[in-house]
Amino acid sequence: MKKLVTTALGIAISAGAATAGGIDRSGQSISAIYEKGTYAELSFGYISPSVSGNDVALFGGNASGNTAADYTQLGAAYKQDLSDKLSFAIVIDQPFGADISYPVGKSIALGGTYAKVDATAVTGVLRYKLSDRFSVHVGARADRASAVVGLGGAAYGAVSGYQVNLDDNTGYGYLIGAAYEIPDIALRVALTYNSSIEHDFKTVESGSLGPGTSTTKVKTPQSINLEFQSGVAADTLVFGSIRWVKWSEFKVDPAVLVGATGSGLVDIDNTTTYTLGVGRKLNDTWAGSALISYEKKGDPLVSPLAPTAGRFGVGLAAIYSKNNMKITTGVQYVWLGDAKPRTAGTARANFNDNNALAIGVKVGFNF
Repeated sequence: MKKLVTTALGIAISAGAATAGGIDRSGQSISAIYEKGTYAELSFGYISPSVSGNDVALFGGNASGNTAADYTQLGAAYKQDLSDKLSFAIVIDQPFGADISYPVGKSIALGGTYAKVDATAVTGVLRYKLSDRFSVHVGARADRASAVVGLGGAAYGAVSGYQVNLDDNTGYGYLIGAAYEIPDIALRVALTYNSSIEHDFKTVESGSLGPGTSTTKVKTPQSINLEFQSGVAADTLVFGSIRWVKWSEFKVDPAVLVGATGSGLVDIDNTTTYTLGVGRKLNDTWAGSALISYEKKGDPLVSPLAPTAGRFGVGLAAIYSKNNMKITTGVQYVWLGDAKPRTAGTARANFNDNNALAIGVKVGFNF
């Protein structure tokens, strides 16, 4: 049961978090800090989204083709006790990202639009046990990010052909939180606030609006994670999480684009993502888990660079434990909410019946 307890909450992250709202990919979990003793883990995820639609009738109703490319997620963590009360962890993840491209020659409205966003974060966390039941944790995070975006298609009018490159930049933020535990029933409720991180990107704009170089300030969104688990019967555990992200503060406003159009590149609604699951020990080496995840659909008028709204997912996972090693494999199928990519506040396409398949593997070692 102990091995199931220490693994179950992480299953929710091992597959499927990468299809959450906005450009959220990792969920920013720090669950490694709760592992026993000295612990290290490596994780890998493969996500295959299918996101497509059709232009509105004004642009002929052409099919867009699949606009979302397959991608991978990598992560690692190391945790160690410094004393009976104090421990630390280092977590490496890829918290945000996007890989959207409307194939040229298909959608008349949006063909040639694309966005590539990459981010890697290193987080250091300290946890202090106030008692057997209460603990607090604080941490610092360094986030390195870059992006390249192009706007194409008749829906963009004179802006079609615009391109912008946001060069690599590192920003810094923090996290703070607390946890309550009852070890006898494997209960833990942990709350973590993640600050926003401000980046100052060296920016090069080109294409239809003419060249320009400047610095663009971008804030990654602040967020709150509530993670919980509890034993409910012999060898059975329920677990879940609630993640709120303030996407409304995530703005990308390059100088030339804003000067010409009065608006920036993205406008994303705040999101709250819910996950609930149950895990059960099957024998001394195997445990299994099932989960569901949900994110409410917001305004169906969305940025063409994030052409879905809301989600519902179901997932399964298996845990193999042997000596000091445990291997978690998870798969999640996600139905992505219908949306209407828009420019100038008007729908330019209808995206329906989209989905994503996510597969995750995590290998952990206790020393």
